[in-house]
Amino acid sequence: MARNDDRRRALGDAGLAILAREGARGLTHRAVDAEAGVPAGTTSNYCRTRADLVALLVARIGERLAPDAAVQAELAARVPDRERFAAHIREIVTRLTASRDITLALLELRLEAARRPEVAETLGAWMREGFAGDVAFNEAAGLPGGAFEIALLHYAVDGLMLDRLTTSIDPTIPVDAAMDALVERLLPAS
Repeated sequence: MARNDDRRRALGDAGLAILAREGARGLTHRAVDAEAGVPAGTTSNYCRTRADLVALLVARIGERLAPDAAVQAELAARVPDRERFAAHIREIVTRLTASRDITLALLELRLEAARRPEVAETLGAWMREGFAGDVAFNEAAGLPGGAFEIALLHYAVDGLMLDRLTTSIDPTIPVDAAMDALVERLLPAS
């Protein structure tokens, strides 16, 4: 069973590498086999359809971008205020930029979701679940702002990631300074 999970992770990572490098058009079962260095047909054994392959990639993105429990515990120990929320957002941005290929693959899947309803369904469910978790975390932690403010920050982080991972409009603006300013402007004072 463990080998099965290891193989599934390897196939997911190979698919994400292809998405980041070549885009959705390059993502085929055969390309994943080649990227993962496995026998032809292996990916098809794990993912019968393209929708199954996309679901595997979405799950793998979630695993690869999951927050570190120690970092989350440190953040949770802070006073619940805008500064703590800004630190939380900076931690998210740090994870996204540290996992450049994973974030590019996620952006590519978002573009593919605009063209393919089955991708939109899988990715949308995952994103809505994550957003609901962010809102619940914010409320439970007693941090300022509600669902609307959290959505605005997601939009800002998405734009920042697109800017920093592709062609930047101004790469001289420090990411931390941008995040601090966004949090200050978007979240009400406590």
